[in-house]
Amino acid sequence: MSPQLRNYHQWIEAEIKKQRYGVQPASLYDPITYLMGLGGKRLRPMLTLLSYALFARDVRSAVPLAVAVEAFHNFTLMHDDIMDQAPLRRGKATVHEKWNVNTAILSGDVMLVKVYGMLLQTETDKLRHVLTAFNKCASRVCEGQQWDMDFERRNDVSEAEYIKMIRLKTAVLLGFSLQFGGLLANASSENQKALNDFGTNIGIGFQLKDDLLDAYADPGKFGKQVGGDIISNKKTYLLIQALQKARGKMKTELNDWILAKKFNKKEKIESVKHIYDKLEIPAITEKKIDFFFRKGFRSLDVVSCDEAKKEMLRNYAEGLIGRQS
Repeated sequence: MSPQLRNYHQWIEAEIKKQRYGVQPASLYDPITYLMGLGGKRLRPMLTLLSYALFARDVRSAVPLAVAVEAFHNFTLMHDDIMDQAPLRRGKATVHEKWNVNTAILSGDVMLVKVYGMLLQTETDKLRHVLTAFNKCASRVCEGQQWDMDFERRNDVSEAEYIKMIRLKTAVLLGFSLQFGGLLANASSENQKALNDFGTNIGIGFQLKDDLLDAYADPGKFGKQVGGDIISNKKTYLLIQALQKARGKMKTELNDWILAKKFNKKEKIESVKHIYDKLEIPAITEKKIDFFFRKGFRSLDVVSCDEAKKEMLRNYAEGLIGRQS
């Protein structure tokens, strides 16, 4: 990480530590502090600061607003973990596991309220534009999550449906993060759109990479339960491709694992991964990841700004392609 990127990350972490969401009852606010303190890549606020830096110099002034994007992201994680019954988040117990489901729901709710309070720090002349773009993004994230849950009851989810779902659930927030930085720095509407397109497409690639890592990552680096998507029959890109391509005994075995109510988790993960390997699903997924990253970088190419500043954003995004955790 370059010194400048390291500075951005340190500013974000310092701002997160400064944030106070509330005091009493502690059982409502402690889960928020706990979740926000679990660390992570801080990808979304980093993208906001990097896009802001394309058009303005006073990057540090944008940090509190960039952290609002991180707070919203963590709100979605808190509720998403409940719906997925996920035991781990960044290698630690999820909020609903450490406290309980009802507390996690309510803490998530107040967290979203606090995000709006953070966004109200936006300069008055930009506030309406920020809230309009944020509300559009937030609604789409919820739509994507509902599609994701609807897909749990289906075995005929198409690739196109899945890409649409992750575009909404995951990618549009990356698009907003970049547009937000540009908007705050007075970028033109054309540049804001190109940044949004860039973020949305790399966001799709980022989620596809996450699908791949869920099955194949090093457990010591991933921070979540490796194979969790396989255990829960989550309709990931890998499973959708396998269901479409499997034939004969392989298809029967895959369907048997999906329908099984009682099973050894380790055995299921290894057996399904063996099917994926036979069908070359990892290579197919890598190719699709590359497609969306390339599409995103084409949008970044049309952003009109200092090329040296753009290169820092490009390098940061390229680092996401090769990530292993």
